[in-house]
Amino acid sequence: MNKIWISVVIAAFFEVGWVIGLKHADSVLEWGGTLIAIIISFYLMIMAGRDLAVGTVYAVFVGLGTAGTVLAETILFNVPVIPAKSALIVLLLSSVISLKMLSNQKDKTVL
Repeated sequence: MNKIWISVVIAAFFEVGWVIGLKHADSVLEWGGTLIAIIISFYLMIMAGRDLAVGTVYAVFVGLGTAGTVLAETILFNVPVIPAKSALIVLLLSSVISLKMLSNQKDKTVL
């Protein structure tokens, strides 16, 4: 995994943070952390989109963020594990991995 894809993974990690922050932030400090997570998340995703196919970057970003959010709510907030939901997350992650494997770093989306 190269440096650009690592930044997409880090962006997805911050996405999980700001999604949780949007739901659970109660203080100015927590809202500030949520805002910082949003800025970092989108900055890293936009920068990755300069070197990789934008559609693939966005799909990987959202897929990892979704899976991470479901995992975080299960671990941090004791949301029950539903087998069908777990199966769909596995399907989502396998689709994201497949997209990443099929992407060619030399392809750039030009507007």
